[in-house]
Amino acid sequence: MENPGEWNGEFDVLADPEETRVISAALDSFRRYGQTAHFNETHRRRQNFYALPTSDWQRLAGPPFNILSTLDLVDEAIDANAAIAAAILATGLQSFGFHPQTDDTKLKWRDAAMPLDMSKARTTIRQFYRDWSAEGMEERRACNGPVIDDISQHFATHYDKGSIKVLVPGAGLGRLVFELCSMGYMVEGNEISYHQLMASNWVLNHSTNAGQFDLYPFALEFSNVVRRADQLQGVKVPDVHPGTELEKASKGQRIHAFDRMSMTAADFIILYGDEDHRGIFDAVVTVFFIDTAPNVIRYIEVIRHCLKSGGIWANLGPLLWHFGDRAPSKGSEGADRDVKQDRGGIEEPGSIELTDEEVMNLIASSGFRLSKHEIRHAGMGYIHSHNSMLQSTYRTSHWVAIKE
Repeated sequence: MENPGEWNGEFDVLADPEETRVISAALDSFRRYGQTAHFNETHRRRQNFYALPTSDWQRLAGPPFNILSTLDLVDEAIDANAAIAAAILATGLQSFGFHPQTDDTKLKWRDAAMPLDMSKARTTIRQFYRDWSAEGMEERRACNGPVIDDISQHFATHYDKGSIKVLVPGAGLGRLVFELCSMGYMVEGNEISYHQLMASNWVLNHSTNAGQFDLYPFALEFSNVVRRADQLQGVKVPDVHPGTELEKASKGQRIHAFDRMSMTAADFIILYGDEDHRGIFDAVVTVFFIDTAPNVIRYIEVIRHCLKSGGIWANLGPLLWHFGDRAPSKGSEGADRDVKQDRGGIEEPGSIELTDEEVMNLIASSGFRLSKHEIRHAGMGYIHSHNSMLQSTYRTSHWVAIKE
């Protein structure tokens, strides 16, 4: 397979020290996934277990509780998950030109990860359950299905789907990009997170077969568990082999699927707001994305900018605004709001959290015609275990807007 979803552009990781630091931290977080999980999850719990009164821990060590045996099984699950992390690390090192054992001081990526980086690695590994397991199909249908239907209906009369260019910002692990490409569209995914980019790069371009790895998505969750079997549920990832499926999807197509799928690694606002991307996409599809904006006006402006006249924007997601707790930038009070300060994209100062009604009014007043809008009342989980005692679900906003 010829790496259809590899990142566009040449990467010189030494050109920008901050970029090098971020990439290094992501790589190192996957390297240390297993070590950190063993220490924080099972080693610490064994210590606390043996700190109990002797009669209590001895009672819980035997049947029917078998707590120590449970911790051994969690260790095995961590090792299985760490094998996925190791595969992501190997392809990441190759993609960015880092040598696993380099002595080059400019390429020191080991021990670069901070706690936040480790948390992102853990979340990324768990996300394979949602995006690339058979068991995650229900979540995918609930979040990807409606927008896929929107695109299918809008372009139903177009014979040559390979000529229809679709942009997927916040592409994550690439499943929606893959699904749309498999349907015949020319699809470009965009992602800013190197954790997500490295993981999607592995699964789209370097996985060898369906069911290549065992994943234990809930192994590190010790609260709100009904049965240990729920905590230790294993799934196979990926549920399909992308290369094989894209090969099948290319039969009878004018353009091979490998040439219809691409990924960009960049800040969405900065990359797609430039002149090269003015009016080039027939559709933009956003799923669980717009609430990642500090200032959603920028997202709306850029989406309109890169859409062709009459282009479609299909969206589904909640409004869990990611920057609601952002501290005000130094010197921002009284600043000229019409003048962008020295940082751009999601680093631009300021943030605002709008209601769904306000977002709809903003879109309607920004050169779009809303052809559909609904609040979907069926609760939707996110990397969600149906067996957990804690059930967190979203009601999502689903709309279709046409650029006028």
